[in-house]
Parts: sequence; C-alpha cells; structure tokens
Amino acid sequence: MSNLYTWSAVAVIALVTAALRFLPFVVFNGNRKTPAIIDRLGKVLPYAIMGMLVVYCLKGVNLLSVSGWLPSLLACLVVAVLYIWKRNTLISIICGTACYMFLVQVVF
Repeated sequence: MSNLYTWSAVAVIALVTAALRFLPFVVFNGNRKTPAIIDRLGKVLPYAIMGMLVVYCLKGVNLLSVSGWLPSLLACLVVAVLYIWKRNTLISIICGTACYMFLVQVVF
C-alpha cells in the first residue's frame, strides 16, 4: 500500500467524521426548534444502548459452572452499586471491568 493511499483514506475518514459531528449544528441551528422525535430519542437512546451493551457483554457467560457466571455477576453488581452511589458511568464501568479482570485472572 502506498503512502498516498493511506493518507487519502485517513483524510476521507476525518472529513466524514467531522461532517457527521457538525451536521446536527447545521441542520438544527439556533433559529429552529429541535423536533420532538429528536428530543425523545435523546432521552431514550442512552438507556437502550446501555441495555444492549449489558446483553452483549453477558451473551457468552457460561451458566453451567460457578467460575463462568460468578465473576460476571459480581462485576455487574459492582457497576450497579457504584453507579447508584456515585452517579458516574465512567467510574462504575472502569471499576466493574477491573473487578471482573481481577476475578477471572486471580480468583477463578
């Protein structure tokens, strides 16, 4: 692969990403009211995405052995408790991941 091809691909990806980021500001500028459906999606989609992530993360859990499901259950509990306590998604996900990795690598 040539350098020109690589740099062209990077440039196209950067332009498309920037266009997708700026498009909502161009379409829904300060003069127009945001449509109700967009407001509704903004309220509903974060919960739907988190639900999909939970299903995706737990789809491969082996329910036949304790070492297959217990680390996942404990990590999910850590995430839930930390989120309820601190209301910080990033901290809860990082700590839940660290808990899961510790349990899988060291304990089980």
